[in-house]
Amino acid sequence: MIMGFRKQTSPYLAPAYALLEGLLVGSISAYYDAINAQKYPGIVMQAVALTLAVALVMFFVYRYRIIKVTERFKSVIIIATLALMLFYLAKFTSSVLFNYNFGGFTNAATPLGIGFSIVVVCLAALFLLIDFDMIEKGVEGRAPKYMEWYGAFALLVTLVWLYLEILRLLSKLRK
Repeated sequence: MIMGFRKQTSPYLAPAYALLEGLLVGSISAYYDAINAQKYPGIVMQAVALTLAVALVMFFVYRYRIIKVTERFKSVIIIATLALMLFYLAKFTSSVLFNYNFGGFTNAATPLGIGFSIVVVCLAALFLLIDFDMIEKGVEGRAPKYMEWYGAFALLVTLVWLYLEILRLLSKLRK
C-alpha cells in the first residue's frame, strides 16, 4: 500500500515485498502440492508452466497490439478487479464476523466454481496488459529510476495473482 501512494519507496520496499511474497507463495504451493501429492502430483509445476505460458501469450498480445490498452480498457479491467476485491472482502468479512459463507461456490469444484475461476484467471491475465502498458509508457516518458522498481513490483503482484488463481483452478479441475 505504501508503494501505491509513495512510488519513491519502491527501490527499498519492492525487494522486501518480493522476498516476503516469495515465502508466502512457496508455502501456499507446498500446501497445494501436499494435498494433491497422492492423486495428482505435479500440480505446482503445471501451475508455474501455465502462468509462464499465459504471461508470454499476453506479452505477445500486447506487443503486437492484438488488444489495445486504451483508457477505457484500463477502466473496465480496474473496475472489474476492484469489484472482485470487494467481493472477496465481503466474503471474508461475512465468514469471520457472522460465520456465514455466502460465496462458497467460488471454492467449489462445480461448473459455477470452475467458471468463476476461469473468469478470475482471465481478469488477471488482462491485468498483465495494463502492467506492460505502464512499463512501456514509463520508458517512453523517461520516468524516474524508482519507477523501474515500481513497474517490476506491479508485474510481480499480477504474476503471483495469476499463478495462485491458476493453481486454484487446477485444484478444482482435479476434484
